[in-house]
Amino acid sequence: MSAEHDRWISTFLEAQAAELDAARNTQLAYGRDLVDFGRWLDGKGKAFVTAQREDIEAYLIFCEAQGLSKSTRARRLSAIRQLYRFAFDEGWRGDNPGIRIKGPGRSLKLPQTLEWPQVEALLEVAKDSGRTPMDCLRNSCMLELIYATGMRVSEMVELPVAAARGNPAMLLVRGKGGKERMVPLSTPAKAVLAEWLLLRDEAEEAAMAKGKKPSRYLFPGRGVAGHVTRQQFFVLLKSLAVKAGLDAQNVTPHTLRHAFATHLLAGGADLRVIQTLLGHADLSSTEIYTHVLDEHLKSLVLEHHPLACKTQDPDKT
Repeated sequence: MSAEHDRWISTFLEAQAAELDAARNTQLAYGRDLVDFGRWLDGKGKAFVTAQREDIEAYLIFCEAQGLSKSTRARRLSAIRQLYRFAFDEGWRGDNPGIRIKGPGRSLKLPQTLEWPQVEALLEVAKDSGRTPMDCLRNSCMLELIYATGMRVSEMVELPVAAARGNPAMLLVRGKGGKERMVPLSTPAKAVLAEWLLLRDEAEEAAMAKGKKPSRYLFPGRGVAGHVTRQQFFVLLKSLAVKAGLDAQNVTPHTLRHAFATHLLAGGADLRVIQTLLGHADLSSTEIYTHVLDEHLKSLVLEHHPLACKTQDPDKT
C-alpha cells in the first residue's frame, strides 16, 4: 500500500482514538477495512485523494464478488464514509465521494445462544479446570462474571481490580466508546469473586515481595497487556465446552453474552433494562433477542405439541 494511503489511515485512526475514544477493536476493524480499500485502489492506479463515488461502488461490487457477507460490506462502507468525512473536515478533499452511496444493508442474523443447562455445565466444569487451584478459581470467577453480567469479553478481562473492591453488589464497567454502565452481580458471582480476590491479593503480595509491580487488573496476566487476554479466554472457553460435552463451535464469549440477554428476556425482564445492562446504544440492537426467543418458543411448540408430532394418514380420514 502507498505511503500516502498509510498516512491517511493512521491519521484518521489517531483522530478517532483521541476525539471519539473509539475502542481498540473498532480501530483495528476500521484499519483492516481501509487497508484493503487502499490496496484495491493501488491496484487500479488510483488513490484516496482522487477516488470518486463510482470507484467506491466498484470496490463494493468487488467485495461482493469475493463472497463477503452483507454485514462485512456494510462495515467497510461505513469505514470508507468516515474516512472521507474526516478528509473533508480536514480539507484534504473538497468533496465527500462516499456521502450518497447506499450500502448493502445488514441481514438479520439471529445470535447463537445457550440453554441454561448448558451454561450450568460450563460453570460446573470451570471449577476444576486449571493447572493449579488458583487457575481453577480464576477460570470459575471469569465464567461466573461474564454470564452474570453480560459483559463483553474485552470489558471483563480489562476490568480493574479497584472496581471489585468492597464486596460490591454492582460493577462499574467501561464499555465501547468509553461509556460507563453499572451491571449487577448474582449471588454466586459475588461469592466466587470474593474468593478470587483473597487468593489474587495473596499472590500479588508474594510477587511484590520479590520486587514485582502490582497489577491494576482483576485478572492479571504475564503478557504485554498485563491481564488475561481475549484470546486466552476464548481458548479456555473452547476447552470448557469440550469438557462439558458441548459443541465447542457453538460456545464463544459472545454466546454467553447472548445467553445472558435471552435468559433475562425469557424471565420477564424489560427490553430497556437489558439494553442498559448490555451497553447497547440503540434499542434495535437489543430487540434481536426477541427474535431469538420467538424462534425458541416456535421450536418448543413444533417439538412438543401433540398435534405437531402426529401426521394424519389420508386413508384413515
